[in-house]
Amino acid sequence: MLRVLAVDDEQPALEELLYLLRADPRVRSAEGATGATEALRRIGGAVDAGPDDPSAIDVVFLDIHMAGLTGLDVAQLLAGFAAPPLIVFVTAHEGFAVHAFDLKAVDYVLKPVRRERLAEAVRRVAEQVGDRSAPVHDSAGDQIPVELGGVIRFIPIDEIAYAEAQGDYARLHTATGSHLVRIPLTTLEERWRSRGFVRIHRRHLVALGRIDELRLDAGSMSVRIGAAELAVSRRHTRALRDLLMRQGGR
Repeated sequence: MLRVLAVDDEQPALEELLYLLRADPRVRSAEGATGATEALRRIGGAVDAGPDDPSAIDVVFLDIHMAGLTGLDVAQLLAGFAAPPLIVFVTAHEGFAVHAFDLKAVDYVLKPVRRERLAEAVRRVAEQVGDRSAPVHDSAGDQIPVELGGVIRFIPIDEIAYAEAQGDYARLHTATGSHLVRIPLTTLEERWRSRGFVRIHRRHLVALGRIDELRLDAGSMSVRIGAAELAVSRRHTRALRDLLMRQGGR
């Protein structure tokens, strides 16, 4: 049973969110705060009191655009707490999803809030709160949020075969389709290096384990990933060959 704090500086939106949260049988209590300052004061007091105190908060449903400190500011401040509550962002703006998950948000719900979508967010929170033996934020690092028809979906990173640069965006290619995200390829390269992704060209970042063939033709190199054939730039050729040789020798 979850103890919830909902934060929104627009009173009608806050009341609607509280109504929906209190109707969910997994929610023990849901209280509201009308701004970042009030929210931080209540969260700080709850953290100091400990998880067994009646004031304890398991999760904060947090608006992003508020007067004064934004919801993203609040999340950054909470990251410095020893045992902060989980965070679910509830916002009318889809463009902050990547930043939100960098801040270890459990979910990102778009306004107007639909009952079934909020129920899914509550389910995600309940799973993490219920499993105290596991790090509560690890799952966020295994997925990337993408926008599909006005809805934020979560794509497992392990399903991504390669990413393609498109200006300040990147297109993520999976076996079932592609998804455009508002994040530069260089940023993905840094984040996913430890997950086996390597840069083969200024335009392409590929998952080593997804390479089906390495092709050499008149001194140029390319890789085949499914039906796609991607050129390897001259500056990345030797590093990629060495990586594949080491991988094949294991």
